[in-house]
Amino acid sequence: MSVSTLPDWLPKVGSVTVLCGAGISTDSGIPDFRGPNGVWTKDPAAAKLFTLDNYVADREVRVRAWGNRRDHAAWTAEPNTGHRALVHLERAGRLRAIVTQNIDGLQQKAGSDPEKVLEIHGTIWTVECLSCHDRTPMPDVLARVDAGEADPPCLRCGGILKSATISFGQSLDPVVLRACQQAAKGCDLFLAVGTSLTVQPAAGLVEVAAYAGARVVIVNADPTPYDLMADAVLREPIGAVLPALVAAVSGVPS
Repeated sequence: MSVSTLPDWLPKVGSVTVLCGAGISTDSGIPDFRGPNGVWTKDPAAAKLFTLDNYVADREVRVRAWGNRRDHAAWTAEPNTGHRALVHLERAGRLRAIVTQNIDGLQQKAGSDPEKVLEIHGTIWTVECLSCHDRTPMPDVLARVDAGEADPPCLRCGGILKSATISFGQSLDPVVLRACQQAAKGCDLFLAVGTSLTVQPAAGLVEVAAYAGARVVIVNADPTPYDLMADAVLREPIGAVLPALVAAVSGVPS
């Protein structure tokens, strides 16, 4: 299916829940993980930085992780057409929630209501102590890194600090996860954008929505495990597809 042949039932849907993956942010200069130019494709060893056990056990992994955080593209990235299209969807009164697997904060920067953005994998903009769970703004800790602390400890208890993102082996926030499940159950259209749908439990929200009776549309460059469950699958660039989808649903060009 293509933008030129969008389903005729789109204008009839009421509320929309959107699941965003890394693909929506690549046009903003933030690389994905598994694509041809993905972080893990280019450097398979980088996956260690995203595994909690490795991070806790190995200081060198933490030192490398802090260097990556300092140089992360999120600090200078700007929202793109895809992010802005979802803001239009919200302003049209059709958006139930955005469940984002991204940690970059670009959806909020584009103008989305933070209350409607469910960061299922956390955020890079905050630092959390793994021992006392004290939270600190990321820029404050990066200033310490720049001042020479390669692996800055918690100033409150001396524990290990980490970005407030969900690593492999780390539990999701149960409150956020419940909100994501409710958003999937309570929508008329579930729109998965720029996600490989291989990471659980985020990917499983497709099933939650479908079994609750929602239509499912997947926008992704490559096939996903849930394509056969979808009512429509679009492979075209997100920057072209998402504004067209939003316009079809809301009746207002985005």
